[in-house]
Amino acid sequence: MTDRRPTGTRTRRGSTRSRRGPVSPERTTTVAGLTNVRTRLVGDREGVAADAVVGAAKAWAAAWRTARRLWAEVAAVVTGLGWTVAAVTVVAFVVGYRSGLREVVVVGFAGAVLAVVAAVALVGRTRLVVGMRLPQHRVAVGDDAGVVVTAENPARLPSVPTTVELPVGSGLVDVAVPSVAPGGVFEELVPVPTVRRGVLDVGPVTGVRADPVGLVRREVVWTAREQVIVHPRTIAIPSTSTGLVRDLEGQATTDLSSADIAFHAVREYVPGDDPRTIHWKSTAKSGALMVRQFEDTRRSHLVVALATRRSEFDDDDEFELAVSVAASLGARAVRDGREVSVVVSERTPEYAKRPVRAVHRLTTVTPTRLLDEFATVGLSDACLPVAEVAGIVGNDTAGISVAFLVVGPAVGLPALRLAATRFPVGVEVVAVTCEPEAQPRVLRVAGLTVLTVGYLEDLRQALHRSAAAA
Repeated sequence: MTDRRPTGTRTRRGSTRSRRGPVSPERTTTVAGLTNVRTRLVGDREGVAADAVVGAAKAWAAAWRTARRLWAEVAAVVTGLGWTVAAVTVVAFVVGYRSGLREVVVVGFAGAVLAVVAAVALVGRTRLVVGMRLPQHRVAVGDDAGVVVTAENPARLPSVPTTVELPVGSGLVDVAVPSVAPGGVFEELVPVPTVRRGVLDVGPVTGVRADPVGLVRREVVWTAREQVIVHPRTIAIPSTSTGLVRDLEGQATTDLSSADIAFHAVREYVPGDDPRTIHWKSTAKSGALMVRQFEDTRRSHLVVALATRRSEFDDDDEFELAVSVAASLGARAVRDGREVSVVVSERTPEYAKRPVRAVHRLTTVTPTRLLDEFATVGLSDACLPVAEVAGIVGNDTAGISVAFLVVGPAVGLPALRLAATRFPVGVEVVAVTCEPEAQPRVLRVAGLTVLTVGYLEDLRQALHRSAAAA
């Protein structure tokens, strides 16, 4: 069938359809093999009404985005007290005007004045550049430590006095920054507490702007968080090879003796030297009696086991003394270049069905790394008793020559003797009982030496006595 409509009419409709633009599917449904597609126009609409609708929609979207952004900025600075005052202000105005209560209206105006003052307090921003510097990241218990807070003014005008906050451990320090001249720098040293060992988080430095009442508060984070590691206090003690059993297959040490197999050098004879050590060839060349010197050779593996079960110590002071003793022994062995294992008990998780029978070996690569780990060692009821720790490390570690058991006074002699029997035969076991303010003493029983120290300085004397008695 032929379309008899004029060509111009068809052209006008076609052009009208093209001005409306493309169409896009809105919803598609399929029923009994037939597809029904509903479409909508997405092209540019013509006419004043269409332009007004589109303009209103765009304006509404822009206004909504602006309102959300402003609300987010306001919510970020208003404190809980600020929201409370705002709510009381609104309620006071509504109730006061409806009920005719002037006193309530006055409360509303007072809240409005506080809100205006709070808003004015946040106007502007500081031009200071605030930083933080840690002179030392590792200190010992009782040493002086601090963090330096700096504020630099790169602007052309003096800065406004402000306050910055610095978290130090579990505390918060307010640092008052006075007016800084253009190009000037302000520095203040904030002390870091080192009364107890541990790892302290320092920072970040936060700039604070707030109103006097505390309705609003704006924070600017200037620095990252850093750490200060407080090591246990240690003491210099003699070489851990002193007084220990020599081993013909061991490693040579820096200690010299007159009888061993590792030849070191010759020296002049002094009264009291063993005549059997005279080196006759050197004597003939020098014309004076010369004797041989040797380097002591001893087994290379030493074990330091620290008790961490809470029932083995009466208070924290005893445990802190024990940590210092164990750290001193372990650090001395690492400095001597000896193979050393420093162990503590693993902790059993709270809801575990059975105890975890294992030990945790502290890192002994360097003395610093070892002291870093000692900074976080703590007491727990979920740790194994020292006798079980001795049994585990005795079975898992080969070639032990000497084992130090560092315990509290709550561990009696029977428990110490039981722990000593858990090591292989031939291992010299030394138990160090840490009892603050006790008189130092040395007790020897079968297969066990018990040293009692009341102060950390007593450890050196106790080791000397033990070496002399050996």
